[in-house]
Amino acid sequence: MVKPRPVIVVSPRLPYRSEIVAIVPISLTEPRHKLPFCYRLSKNYHPDEADDLPCWAKADMLLNIGTYRLSAFKTGRRKYVYPTLSAEDLAGVRHAVLCGLGLDRQIGLDQVVK
Repeated sequence: MVKPRPVIVVSPRLPYRSEIVAIVPISLTEPRHKLPFCYRLSKNYHPDEADDLPCWAKADMLLNIGTYRLSAFKTGRRKYVYPTLSAEDLAGVRHAVLCGLGLDRQIGLDQVVK
């Protein structure tokens, strides 16, 4: 993904790393296969598009970037919007991130590599 696109910031500010965040890109393109790391959002959070436009969080494309690369949606003259996900969507995206990293499975101590 190389073009400017909406993203979801999924990491908190960390000590000594407040200028770096983990993001998940949002896409209007439906995934070819229904996989647990592609989460369909309950609504489109883009302020200039219809709310019922289907969009997906592509959590297998998790990326760490500098906050200087992020910008808000410009909605008017000197007016910017930072949409906030619903609690349900945020939980779904977080679960999709775990699936994308392969961390959604419970492992026992006997499966830990020594």
